[in-house]
Amino acid sequence: MNWNEVIENAKGKAVKCRFCPECNGIACKGQIPGLGGKGSGSSFIRNVEKLKEVRINLDVLAENRPIDTSSTLFSYPVSLPVFIAPIAGIKNNYGAELSESDYTEAVVKGAIDAGTLAFCGDGVNPNMFFEPVDIIQKYDGLGICTIKPWSQGGIDERINYIKDKKIFALASDVDAAGLPLLRNAPFPVENKSVEALAKLKKQAQVPFIVKGVMTVEGALKALEAGADAIVVSNHGGRVLDDCLATIEVLPNIKKTVGDKMTILVDGGFRSGKDVFKALALGADGVLIGRPIGLAAIGNHAEGVTFYLKKIQSELAETMIMTGCNKISDISEKCVTVLK
Repeated sequence: MNWNEVIENAKGKAVKCRFCPECNGIACKGQIPGLGGKGSGSSFIRNVEKLKEVRINLDVLAENRPIDTSSTLFSYPVSLPVFIAPIAGIKNNYGAELSESDYTEAVVKGAIDAGTLAFCGDGVNPNMFFEPVDIIQKYDGLGICTIKPWSQGGIDERINYIKDKKIFALASDVDAAGLPLLRNAPFPVENKSVEALAKLKKQAQVPFIVKGVMTVEGALKALEAGADAIVVSNHGGRVLDDCLATIEVLPNIKKTVGDKMTILVDGGFRSGKDVFKALALGADGVLIGRPIGLAAIGNHAEGVTFYLKKIQSELAETMIMTGCNKISDISEKCVTVLK
């Protein structure tokens, strides 16, 4: 199996994807449902473009030791600091005849087989949350459930479902608060205050992750609410046009928060080199979404595992060429941000 074969298998199935040579949001801009960014698509496009402005500093004058890409998430060992971003509505957004359950099974199993973890999605239909929870039970709870910022009735409905279940962590993608479809749900999404996040953290009773932080102020609010981690994310450019790129805001958030909480990031990451750049600028890990969807559609769990191992290999190659033997060696001195 190679990546081209996976992509060829996905073609004709993911009919809403343009299968561009570079997944940069240009051809699909404004296509929601679909894979594009909101409006002009500039937020998705900027995520990708700003990553290119982070250049890697080649330096092979280092001790010749084995390369170790392993890391941890909340003390749990992973083979690489890369996780699968939550995706729901696989048919709506990719146009693929793949059930939510089959997609979830592919990403959860594929991630575990690659030595890491998947975030699972949520949607208007509560089963889009319940079914991933049930699938995660088959894998000893090794998955991260994502709950959208519903009004309290929707939160309680989902919390009650997981209270006797085993899950690794619970995330809330608070940046989904502006999605029009979800604003009209039986329990509509809403903005969440520090107090509301603190309540959800208490209800979770597992590590709690706030996804959708794009400012220093937002990071500090998540910290105040007791979140164990944040994901620096603009929802793949799908919720607000003209956003800054996630890689742009990451360094200041890291400088402010430091090591007080785990910092993850998503938005346009497509290679091990991109992952390296995020780690150098302060992230503890990276979430990848769109290509994982294609891998699952093309070759199910095997495609997901293959893609993650491809990223791991690219990350290891970049570490060799920058004198980094382990993840903790990667620092800001390893990159140059073009002005």
